[in-house]
This record gives sequence, C-alpha cells and structure tokens, in this order.
Amino acid sequence: MDAGSLSLLLTAATAAGWVDAVVGGGGLLLLPALLIGLPPQVPLATALGTNKMTAIAGTTSAAITYARRTRIDWRVAGPAGAIAVFVSGLGAWLAIELTPNKDVYRPVVLAILVAVALFVTFRPNNGIYAHPERRTRERAALAVALAGGVIALYDGMIGPGTGTFLVLTFTTVIGADFLHGSAMAKIVNAGTNLGALIVFAAGNHVWWQLGAAMAVCNIIGAQLGARMALKRGSGFVRIVLLVVVLALIARLSYDQWLA
Repeated sequence: MDAGSLSLLLTAATAAGWVDAVVGGGGLLLLPALLIGLPPQVPLATALGTNKMTAIAGTTSAAITYARRTRIDWRVAGPAGAIAVFVSGLGAWLAIELTPNKDVYRPVVLAILVAVALFVTFRPNNGIYAHPERRTRERAALAVALAGGVIALYDGMIGPGTGTFLVLTFTTVIGADFLHGSAMAKIVNAGTNLGALIVFAAGNHVWWQLGAAMAVCNIIGAQLGARMALKRGSGFVRIVLLVVVLALIARLSYDQWLA
C-alpha cells in the first residue's frame, strides 16, 4: 500500500471516530475510504472486516467515556447490546456467504435516511429534551428488538449509518434525549462491531496490521467526539446528527445515480 492511500485511511479513521462518538454514521467516511484505499484485489468482505476492527476500537472507547460521565439506561442498552453481538455476527456471515449486492440495499437505506432527515427537521424538539413517560415496558422491548435485531443485522451486513439509526431509535421509541441516546447507541454499536468482527476474523477477512493502525486513529477521534458531545449537550448532537444524515443521503445518492 502506498503512502497516499495509508494517509487517506488514517485520516478517515480519525474523522470517523469523531463522528461516530457524537452521533454515529462514521461508516460513511470509513467504509468508502477502505474501498478506495485498499488494493483492488482485496475482497469486499476483507474491507468490511477491517472496518469493524477499526470501528470497534473507537466505539468501545467512546462507550466507556459516556458510561463514566453520564447515565445510561442499562435495562435497554444492556440486552440490546448482548443480542446485537449474535445478530450482527449473523449479518457478517451473510455478507461473506451471500456477497450481497450493495445496489439492492442502497435505495432502501436512502429512503430511510430521507425520512430521518425530514423527521429531525420537522420535529426539532425530538431528542432535545428527555421524555421519560415514553419509556413503558412495551416501548423498551421494541427498542431492544429494533436496536439489537434489525439494526444489528444491517450493521453486520453493511454498516454505514448504524449509529444514526440507533440514536433515532432510542430518542423516538423510549424518549431519550440525544445525548443519552447517543451514549446508549455506543453500547449497542460496540456489540454489533464485536459480533461482526468475530465472524469476519474467523473467515480470515481482517487486515490486522492496517486495522490496528486505523484503530489507534479511530480512538483518538472517538475521545475527542465523546468529550465534545458531553460538553456541548443534546442541541449540538442534534445538529451533527442532521449534518451526518444529509451527508449520508448525498453519498448514497451519488452512488445510486452518478457513480
């Protein structure tokens, strides 16, 4: 690998760690950078596996920082994170065995992101303040099922935007504010990354040396992002969320119609 490609990947890993720690969606930067920077002969599954090795470092680091400095609803985040390990592992196995065509998933994800952008734009108070009255037993179970099941499966197979989907799940379904929703999302996202990484590693689809270097950069970005989110609060997280969602829409639209 040449110096230019390595510099691209290390820079992307740092930026992705920051974005992931604040609101999720770092895969928007990291996975495309891997697909561009890795040699053409490297299979897609290896890019996905190396992405997970990098992402788990930053996500776990951010999760620890959040857990130390803010309150986390472990009765939701704990079960969702545990289930996510197994479900994302299943998604990674499907990615290896079926080699899913990204063109099949792109329009679906794009439609979801457009809906998210509209929701965040026209519901400006969602996630700014906590709504504990929403946290019923039924809604908590739904949040666990969505985060640990549906979103975890998507993360194991593809990944970009997972953190964003998790934050919106926790703010919308159980009424968490953006800051605490982001903290819970980091717990679950660490589980999805772990499950997928185990499966990709078992299939020899991880570039360990590159992944380790990128992981260090991802941790640096994640620590900066987590501390900034804790300092600035939910309003800041909401703005970053909207920016990331719009960037995801732009990237996927380009891939869908212009690439």
